[in-house]
Amino acid sequence: MTDDKSLLHRIDELVAEEHELRTKHASGGNDDQDERTRLRALEVELDQCWDLLRQRRAKREFGEDPESAQARSADVVEGYIN
Repeated sequence: MTDDKSLLHRIDELVAEEHELRTKHASGGNDDQDERTRLRALEVELDQCWDLLRQRRAKREFGEDPESAQARSADVVEGYIN
């Protein structure tokens, strides 16, 4: 079970790590394949967290149980059109 507060905390952690990697890259730090892979994984996990948080908020808004929201797969979340 995940609540909104823990989701927001996880989002903050992921954003901080993403920022650290992007700053390192922008300053000419070593840009290796592992870092690029980790950055992509961070982006996907962030999308999944935001999606789950939006689901929970929508369910709450429409009188449904936010606990019934389920994390969607990376394939589903990454397939959304912005």
